[in-house]
Amino acid sequence: MNITYKQERLTPNEYIDFLKRTDLGSQYPKEHFAERIQKLVQNVSISIVARNEQGVVVGVLFGLTDFAYWLYITDLGVDRTYTKQGIGKKLMQTAHQIAGGEKDIAIYLVANENAIGFYEKLGMKKSTDVMQYNKVNWTEFTVE
Repeated sequence: MNITYKQERLTPNEYIDFLKRTDLGSQYPKEHFAERIQKLVQNVSISIVARNEQGVVVGVLFGLTDFAYWLYITDLGVDRTYTKQGIGKKLMQTAHQIAGGEKDIAIYLVANENAIGFYEKLGMKKSTDVMQYNKVNWTEFTVE
């Protein structure tokens, strides 16, 4: 299977369509969903998209970085029919390289409980020293 990886901006509709084919959409609150997705796709520092031979989005990684010290992965998802093919790993490697490389850039993220094993296979470790401030209204829902 020929998958291409490219740094590109998705439209909000492209990303919402992709979310329907992943478990990633469950991380978003229902409140102001469309408006927030529009801001996300427009403002994220790193946007890497994996596409199949037909041009369909099969993987996405969004990250925030200062290109000097750290990279925070906000979104990493793979189409359910394309999992376990190395797409997520390649997206992570590509983002790390774009941000400045593993010798200079530390990666942080909040992992979905079901994805912890994947991140551990990449060499990531759980951290206990992250602070949080959150007063966001948050109603869980599934992107459909």
